[in-house]
Amino acid sequence: MNVNLLLLIAFCITLLFILFLLLKLRRVQGQLSIIEEALEDIKSGNLNRRMLTKKNDMTRKICYGINDIAMNSQTQLIKQKQSEQAYKRLMTSISHDVKTPLASLVGYLEAIECQIVAGKEKDEYIHVAFEKAHYLKHFVENLFEWVKLDSGEQIFHFEILDLNELSRNIIVDWISVLENNNFDYAFDIPETEYLMRIDANAYSRILNNLLQNVLIHSKGSKISFHIFENDLQAKITMTDNGKGISPDHLPHIFERMYQCDQSRSAGGNGLGLSIVKELVAAHKGKITVDSTPNKGTVFALLFPKSL
Repeated sequence: MNVNLLLLIAFCITLLFILFLLLKLRRVQGQLSIIEEALEDIKSGNLNRRMLTKKNDMTRKICYGINDIAMNSQTQLIKQKQSEQAYKRLMTSISHDVKTPLASLVGYLEAIECQIVAGKEKDEYIHVAFEKAHYLKHFVENLFEWVKLDSGEQIFHFEILDLNELSRNIIVDWISVLENNNFDYAFDIPETEYLMRIDANAYSRILNNLLQNVLIHSKGSKISFHIFENDLQAKITMTDNGKGISPDHLPHIFERMYQCDQSRSAGGNGLGLSIVKELVAAHKGKITVDSTPNKGTVFALLFPKSL
C-alpha cells in the first residue's frame, strides 16, 4: 500500500471524526438551548417544567439536576402555601377565641362600672367577668406554650424521677375537682418505684390537659387512670364513659386549634391536646386515642423507660 493511499485513508478518517464532532457539538448546542429555555421557564414560575433527555446525552446529569431543583422547589412551595393557609386558619380561630370572650367581659364590666346592675345581680356579673378573664388567661398561656413548642424554643429539664410518685402527686390535686363535677374515679398506680427520665412540668401538663379535656368535653360521669409498666416502657391509659368522639373528628383531635364542637360552646380552645402530643413527643413517647360514640374514649400514652 503506497503512501498516497495511506494519506487518503487518514484524511477520510479525520474528516469523518470532524463531522462526528460537529454533529455532537450541534446536538449539545441544541440541548443547551433547550436547557436555557427551561431555566427561563422555571425562573418565571413554571415549576412543572421538566427536562427530557436520552441516556447518551452529554447534558443528561445537568438535566436531571434541573429536574431535581424544580421538583424540590415545587415541594417547598406547596409546603409554604399549606403553612400559610394553616396560619391563616390559626389567626382566624385565635381572633374568634379572643374577641368573643373579651367583648363579653367588657360588656359585663361596663354594666358594673355604669351601675346598671346592683346587689345580687352585680355579684353574678362579677362572677361571670371573673370566669371570662380566667378563660382568656388560660387561653393566652396555652397559646404561648404551643408557640414555643412549635418553634422549638421550649426548654426541657429532664431528671431521673419516680413516674408513679409523680403521677400520684398530680392526680391527688384533681380529686376534689372531680368530686365537685360529680365524677366517679378509679386510679390504679403501682406502689413500686419506677425511675425514668422525665420533665416534671411537662409531664404535669400532659396529665392536667388530658384530665381537663375529659371534664370539659366528655360529658361523662366516670374516669379511670391506670399505669402499666415493664422493663422497657410505661403505658398510661385515661378512660372516660362519656359521649365519645365521632370517627370523622378522631383523626384531627391532636391538630392545633381543632375543636370537635364547631359551635365552640364547650369552652375549650383547641390547644390542649396539641400541646399534649408535642410534650409526649419530647419524651420520645407516643399518644393514641380510641373512642366509641356514646360509650367513651381511651387515651393511651407510651413512654420509653430511657430517652
